[in-house]
Amino acid sequence: MVMASEFGVALVSGASMGIGLGIAERLAADGFRVALLARESDELERVAQNIGNERAIAILCDLTDPDQPAHAVDRVIAWGGRLDVLVNSASATKNGDVFALSDEEWVTGFQVKVFGALRLVRAAWPHLRASRGNIVNIAGVGSRTPKASVAMTSALSSSLIALTKVFADKGVIDGVRVNAINPGPVMTPRILNALDARAKAIGSTREALLEAMVHDNAITRVGQPSDVAELVSFIISPQANLLHGTIIDLDGGMTKGL
Repeated sequence: MVMASEFGVALVSGASMGIGLGIAERLAADGFRVALLARESDELERVAQNIGNERAIAILCDLTDPDQPAHAVDRVIAWGGRLDVLVNSASATKNGDVFALSDEEWVTGFQVKVFGALRLVRAAWPHLRASRGNIVNIAGVGSRTPKASVAMTSALSSSLIALTKVFADKGVIDGVRVNAINPGPVMTPRILNALDARAKAIGSTREALLEAMVHDNAITRVGQPSDVAELVSFIISPQANLLHGTIIDLDGGMTKGL
């Protein structure tokens, strides 16, 4: 296990559920003090209490508001005194065909996943430069193989990957390591709810649909939030200090291209 300094502080967006929650819990177990960022207040407070109030703080932040990300970073610094890790995991991505998604849904998706990450990085950068810290962006496998059925995931994740490369270029000068992960299918509440709804509609079961997903995509298995959290823990560790501007596909073999 990668152990952090007693005073290491991590900020994780989208930390109230799914991948963000798994990452926050893992970093806390690694020894970080963790600032949990999300809009859902009840769930966020519960997560902070489960981790322990001395180890975690819940910060409400609407990433679609241009001013709130900077205020959130200010709160982290006031609480923890420093910032060592920023994980951009927040997402409001919706599944659906490219013609089925409204302009409003597209705008909200970009505001949360892309502009939210951009604003958090800009606000956090001076503190990460001071600590020679890390940024990990959670994108998505759709960035590697765009499809009409996952149009929003493809476009938003591709944008986040481009920002990863941009800030990695700056990070060489400022001593901030910047990397990204492209998860494949992960059993988050959003995906499980979608599977259950589809299973009910077609008279199937969640288990049967998961089996079909594995078979149809020729992957080893569907991921868990803990799989992504484990990789984040490694990426930010000293053992991985040669990783920089790196995009890692964590998808069970879904990405077939070079």
